Amino acid sequence: MGYILGLLVVILFFAAMHYFTELKASQKVGATLFFVLIIAGAFYYNHYQNTQRKHIIDITLKFEQKKKIVCDGITIDHNNFTESVGTYTFIGKEGSPYAGRMFSFEQCQ
Repeated sequence: MGYILGLLVVILFFAAMHYFTELKASQKVGATLFFVLIIAGAFYYNHYQNTQRKHIIDITLKFEQKKKIVCDGITIDHNNFTESVGTYTFIGKEGSPYAGRMFSFEQCQ
């Protein structure tokens, strides 16, 4: 649905420029391509953010289900790490070999 709406907006933009401006054809095409790039960038950004969000949810669920999580070659578990949902990081517990170490969810698999 979003792609159709984006395409419709580009068509309306080009039609408005074609009928209501006195720009040259190359200027109209250039402005439309610029507009298309902005919309494509917005779609890519949304796709990237959705992918990141899904990854963070997967890591959170794995930790809660006590499944294996590896961050930078280190296995994350409940004995040695706590989970900070606000910052999406694992923090090494005091008294563990990883005390004070922090791993972002983005680093984990």
